[in-house]
Amino acid sequence: MAHVLLSPLSWGLGHATRDIPIIRTLLDHHHDVTIAASGNALTVLQYEFPECSFIQFKDYPAPYSTSRFFTPKFIASLPAIAQALAEERRNLLRILEKNRYDLIISDNRPGVYSLKIPTFFVTHQIHYPLPLLFWPFELGSILANYFLFDNFTGVIVLDNPPGAKSIAGKLSRPVRGLTDSKVFFSGILSSIQKTDSEQDLDYLVLISGPEPQRSCLEEILTPMLSDLDGTTIALLGSPQKTPERSVSGRCTVISYATTREKERLMNRAKFVICRSGYTSMMELAELDKSHGLFIPTPGQPEQEYLSYYYKNAGWFYSKSQYKLKLVQDIPLAMKCKGFPSMPKTKENVERLYTELLAQYID
Repeated sequence: MAHVLLSPLSWGLGHATRDIPIIRTLLDHHHDVTIAASGNALTVLQYEFPECSFIQFKDYPAPYSTSRFFTPKFIASLPAIAQALAEERRNLLRILEKNRYDLIISDNRPGVYSLKIPTFFVTHQIHYPLPLLFWPFELGSILANYFLFDNFTGVIVLDNPPGAKSIAGKLSRPVRGLTDSKVFFSGILSSIQKTDSEQDLDYLVLISGPEPQRSCLEEILTPMLSDLDGTTIALLGSPQKTPERSVSGRCTVISYATTREKERLMNRAKFVICRSGYTSMMELAELDKSHGLFIPTPGQPEQEYLSYYYKNAGWFYSKSQYKLKLVQDIPLAMKCKGFPSMPKTKENVERLYTELLAQYID
């Protein structure tokens, strides 16, 4: 039995929830798992895995604002992130001095690694798309990844290999000679599983992501929900709040739902409205959902790229949150065909364990 340290980034819930299948598989193989996280990510995983050990482990300040200018703010915040990264390294070394671990899994936390312990970096994003104005930084990010990945035993990319079924597009495409030597394509990993459920819910609205943009989307979307012709449930993605439900007409608003409750709702939904965050994309691919409307976080290049990529492929429709008109946008979104069929989480996570992780802990 091995002892595994797993640490997800806490910018929104996506990093924590996509690690749930990995944690569950490790526990099923009788390994001990310690989770080092903070904020909503920590809260969600405490809900899901009370049998695990937990460490309050702060990560980097999220460079989001109420405006759409993400890239300039991100670049301006690099000194603060670098300082937080140095503090993360110091905190990790203190943790490793007190406890013995056989494997470390870092979900998008560059400072969580050890040169003495097998360490894997989990991501879907090897390539960082930036506006043309910032192309030197995009080139620099490719080179930075080369040096970053050198600290890790390997890189687990949560996507299908490059090709027609890649749902991350160029984001997950390795740069030959720089990033491809350590990459393991796991396929999609989702905490949500497909069930044989009646689709009796017309609209499911997922309001998630890091603050303050999560609250901005809540303020924009919730007044529009009463205009929808059908039963609607909105999940606010706020696990640190006291769970609350409010009902108005055919619309129900829930502050937070557990993974299992969210799974039931997503299986029941005929149409999903959400951010184009990658974890949500994997969930829709897992459930073979073909009807949805995506609202990229303003100024976040990754989500804006995915929205553009899916729209061009005819997979899903997207709209800026500042131009949203749900009653007009939904009919356009209904014309899209959804993601192509692909291997699902159950098969992917078992292959990840047997072909990669088990080499280090069994």
